[in-house]
Amino acid sequence: MTRLSWFNTVSLTLGFAFLYIPMIILVIFSFNESKLVTVWAGFSTKWYGELLQNEAFLDAAWVTLKVAVFSSTLATVLGTMAAYVLVRGGRFAGRTLFSGMIYAPLVMPEVITGLSLLLLFIGIGLDRGVLTVVMAHTTFSMCYVSVVVSSRLMTFDRSLEEAALDLGCSPGEAFRLITLPIIAPAVISGWLLAFALSLDDLVIASFTTGPSATTLPIKIFSSIRLGVSPEINALSTLMIAVVTVGVIAASLVSKRQMVRQRRDEQAAARTA
Repeated sequence: MTRLSWFNTVSLTLGFAFLYIPMIILVIFSFNESKLVTVWAGFSTKWYGELLQNEAFLDAAWVTLKVAVFSSTLATVLGTMAAYVLVRGGRFAGRTLFSGMIYAPLVMPEVITGLSLLLLFIGIGLDRGVLTVVMAHTTFSMCYVSVVVSSRLMTFDRSLEEAALDLGCSPGEAFRLITLPIIAPAVISGWLLAFALSLDDLVIASFTTGPSATTLPIKIFSSIRLGVSPEINALSTLMIAVVTVGVIAASLVSKRQMVRQRRDEQAAARTA
């Protein structure tokens, strides 16, 4: 096992401290008794109670969750299909253009993406609301799913699919029974990545949302202009908790899937 040098240890420590100490401070001050977010006045959970009675934040949180679930699901389906075409489709007419359109949101500034989508929705006469935000988030998060799934498909052993086809499976059945279970960890990771990107997005949502579909990042951004309140700390803590639980659950599912896949491969090798 390679031991870390003192330089790598210090670099990792400073890097993790830079990332996580602000979050820890935010979580601690979410239990602050004082209304001043920078002055500790004792432990209290009253701001969580007031947050649960704040209808504006609750409505924004519900809209954000709906948008994140629908957009990440659509992005996962479309991104997986795009990755499959790019990896398994070989050379076909328009492949370069297709791949460029898939990966363009990765390098496109969010302001440009949001503005172009806004002009599109205005041009086709589509009222801005939850639907337009879902479409916008699906557009820019689909490329991330495609990258994750493509990397898994490139290392996929195609002899397993060929064996299933030789045993009488149709291409659709081979994909459903063989390919999809094996690439499931990548698909789940892509869904979680798209979900996190949708929860975090502010720029694109601000261009494509309407008065009846205010997302949580927009609500928080508009609220902190008047000063950071303890309710925002409590809300951020709850979001951190939800994301942490989701990541841990996905990691456990992926690990179990990998163990099961390794066990199946070992059983197939012994049978052969």
